[in-house]
This record gives sequence, structure tokens and C-alpha cells, in this order.
Amino acid sequence: MISQQLIISGVGGQGILFITRLLAETAIAKELPVLTSETHGMAQRGGIVISHLKVGAFSSPLVRPGQADGLIALKPGNVKLHNSFLKPDGWITANAVEPFPLAGVVTIDADTLALQLGNPQAVNLIVLGRALSMGRLFCTKDELANVLRRKLHDKPAVLEGALAALAAGIGAA
Repeated sequence: MISQQLIISGVGGQGILFITRLLAETAIAKELPVLTSETHGMAQRGGIVISHLKVGAFSSPLVRPGQADGLIALKPGNVKLHNSFLKPDGWITANAVEPFPLAGVVTIDADTLALQLGNPQAVNLIVLGRALSMGRLFCTKDELANVLRRKLHDKPAVLEGALAALAAGIGAA
């Protein structure tokens, strides 16, 4: 059975909870057990938001330090804040212009790509697309895109933008 623990972090308004729900619904569509938890107390003021996602047979929703398979960071500073959650062989996908001096960090300039797409709110899906391109997530781009289509079927323009953002992140690999 698939077993994966992820940390998704950023600041309020970046769509951390949206991509966490998207990943959780993708796990459910694959008939996998899933647990989520998030901390977003000061999110509305640009505070840090961290989300825990576990896919597989787990009994607690929180990822312990040193146990995460991956970290998806929508702000470069969150890599340093949350990389302690990673296993020694864990991976990181981060929205950053400059490369990180840490091993295993894959960066993407999602802010610039989102502006080029004319969709500044799409940073989260661009970074998620980059994480998908690494082939280390429990799901495929098609499985995730199918869930996006179900979630946004009544908002065709939003869906088109979301799929374009996901594709931009995948294509930047």
C-alpha cells in the first residue's frame, strides 16, 4: 500500500489549504486512506500556514519531525522553517528564484510563471506541478487534473487557469 507523509507550507492567501484538499481528494479518488491537519492561526494577516498530509495507514494526522517524505514550500523562507520535518532522504519543492544550498531541493520561480500566465494566484498549483514532475508524489498529473476538473467543473475559466498553472509547473522540469 502507498504510504506518504507531506508538509505543505507558505503564508496566508497562497492556497495551501486548497492544494492540501486537492491532494486529499486525489487520494480519496484512488481509494487511499488520507489524513490532513493544518495550522493557520494568523493566515489572514500573511502569517505562516503549514499543512500536514498523510496518505496511507496512519492513525495520527500530524507529521512528526524527521518523518516527512516531502516538503512543498510556497515561500523560500519556509524551507528553513520546515525542513526539520523531512526524512534524511526527503525531497523539497520550493518556490524560489535562487537555488538552495541544501541537497534535494528543487526550485521553481512560480511567482514569475504565475505572472506570465496572467494568474498571480496560481503559484500554489505551479509549485504542485513541479512536485508532480519529480515523480515522487503518490498520484499522477492525470489523477490530480481529474480531481481539479471535478472540483471546478462549474467554473470553466478558473479550471482552465488551474490546469494551465499545473502544466506550467510540470513543464518547467
